[in-house]
Amino acid sequence: MGHRFPVVTNIRRADVREDYGWAVLELTGEEPAIEEALEWVRSQGVRVDLATGDVVEG
Repeated sequence: MGHRFPVVTNIRRADVREDYGWAVLELTGEEPAIEEALEWVRSQGVRVDLATGDVVEG
């Protein structure tokens, strides 16, 4: 995603297996670029749930 769009990704936590996976990503960048990146991810069949605050720290 960081190569395709002008956003910086920070993987905060993840569990990726052969048939299923999830990741908590922190995205940094201009709001339009983040929205475009999220639209692209969704178009690839990835479910996106938005969260605010520090979901890793609690």
